Amino acid sequence: MSTTVPSPTAPVIRVRGLTKVYGRGETAVHALRGTTLTVERGDYVAIMGRSGSGKSTLMNILGCLDVPTRGSYLLDGTDVSGLSEHQLSILRNRKIGFIFQSFNLIPRMTALANVELPLAYGGVKPAERRRRALAALDLVGLTERAGHEPNELSGGQQQRVAVARALATAPALLLADEPTGNLDSRSTEDVLDVLDQLSAAGRTIVLITHEDEVAKRTKRVIRLVDGDIVEDRGQ
Repeated sequence: MSTTVPSPTAPVIRVRGLTKVYGRGETAVHALRGTTLTVERGDYVAIMGRSGSGKSTLMNILGCLDVPTRGSYLLDGTDVSGLSEHQLSILRNRKIGFIFQSFNLIPRMTALANVELPLAYGGVKPAERRRRALAALDLVGLTERAGHEPNELSGGQQQRVAVARALATAPALLLADEPTGNLDSRSTEDVLDVLDQLSAAGRTIVLITHEDEVAKRTKRVIRLVDGDIVEDRGQ
């Protein structure tokens, strides 16, 4: 895996000239058109855009779930171009904490066991897994729910468990895809309060959202139209 040693001030995300084309010829779809973007350590960024704007494509590339047609991407000092799928999976586990709209919790596992999962995949020993998972649940205010399964938790609590799971590996980047999309207004506030606290503590957060009220909580708003960044407010 080609890497450089990141300094404490190195950007978490540095992309240059990202292009993503689906298909060929007259039917080709240009989802990204030379996107250039830097996200510094500790930044809190909302990426917005209508359906078809390219925001989901950009998220998938930033999350190392897809690769660009052209352009470069350095994640916390690691050049992801040319990495194998196995190397990308290791990078995702170590460097990125994912938060999805649908929570993606395992139904018959406790909150604690769900938070331990990425640590187990990363080869962390059981005692250390438990310690780090409990610490992550404490950060999101759910220590007392550690032994509860998802069906015993509210939607907001399930999403906070998902946030704890994302935090457990101490990733360089928290990447959230519509994290409040399935929540009522009260639960939305609870989850956004947690993200605000994490941002205040210096975590780097990038979230995809179509909701202005969610974007207003961030430090920086990037808006995409037809694969181009047309606004970068708060940079």
